[in-house]
Amino acid sequence: RIYRYQTHDYAFSSNERLLHALGGTDFTRMLNQTIDEAMQRAGFSQKFINEVVCPAMRVNYGQGVNINSFVGAVSLAGVESGLWSVKGGNKLVCTGLLYAAKADVIPGRVLSIEPKTRPGPAGDPVKLYHVTYNTTSGLTGETYDIVLIAAPLGRQMANIAFKNFQPPIPDFPNPYHQTVATFVHGRLNASFFGYQDPSAFRLDAIFTMENPKLFINSLGVVSPVEGGGADGTSPSPSAVWKVFSKEVLTKEQLGLLFASYDSVKVKKWLAYPRYSPPEKCPPVVLHDNLYYLNGLERAASAMEMSAIAAKNAALLAYHRWHGNADSIDQEDLHEKLKTEL
Repeated sequence: RIYRYQTHDYAFSSNERLLHALGGTDFTRMLNQTIDEAMQRAGFSQKFINEVVCPAMRVNYGQGVNINSFVGAVSLAGVESGLWSVKGGNKLVCTGLLYAAKADVIPGRVLSIEPKTRPGPAGDPVKLYHVTYNTTSGLTGETYDIVLIAAPLGRQMANIAFKNFQPPIPDFPNPYHQTVATFVHGRLNASFFGYQDPSAFRLDAIFTMENPKLFINSLGVVSPVEGGGADGTSPSPSAVWKVFSKEVLTKEQLGLLFASYDSVKVKKWLAYPRYSPPEKCPPVVLHDNLYYLNGLERAASAMEMSAIAAKNAALLAYHRWHGNADSIDQEDLHEKLKTEL
């Protein structure tokens, strides 16, 4: 539904209103219960939850079945077949959008945002925002009519200072979960996974259940977008494997997982929020013309969610700037659009 609503230029002033427009109280209620509780209420056995649902949560979000049921549903969708990949990497989505938008990209880190008031052409005061950022050329800044923040706020993340706002913009409790991605080119140690005969090992992905003795969340072959992977054939003896874990793997742990390897690349990152229902999403509108996209990550973090949040914020900023109140927070859009058609 959201793509249809956004195609017709409708926007929502809060993340809760957006979710409610998509699925009513059922969707907003999903933020207040765990995926474990939701699956049990739907009639799934604890064995199914432990052995099928939990591994999906661990590979996609590095967490167990105590995450909220909305992000849990997104995670389960992520293990379905028929998913798409971007040839050349997901970063091309960003560069492609920047190119299509003809955006003027300033490489730098934003340090602070401060509201300013200046006289307009008719003498009336005009509200603006001064953005200070650090580039390779040093500290500089620029003034803007509208500012959209597309980065997670928090001391460990974007860490933007909001100066002289009245009322002050509050801090949002926004802990993020650390995931370590380790890329290894080598031969997997099949015996570690219970295969005494390496030729009998034909898996290209391994998910895990909750077990305090396990030091990995998942392990899988990295295949090119075209001509590789998921075709039923066993991985080559020496392949590139991606290992997700909570901590950096030690040499001893790598030695357990791999019979031999010749290359290791490690990326430690705060990948997604640490989910703990009940969830409360930060506001979309932080100030008059200051918008925040990443609050929707508290419902679920995914590329698709970021795209939805970005378009919603852009539409919301446009409609509020031009006074188009009839395009914001409209109820019963599903029925309304059916009538229009």
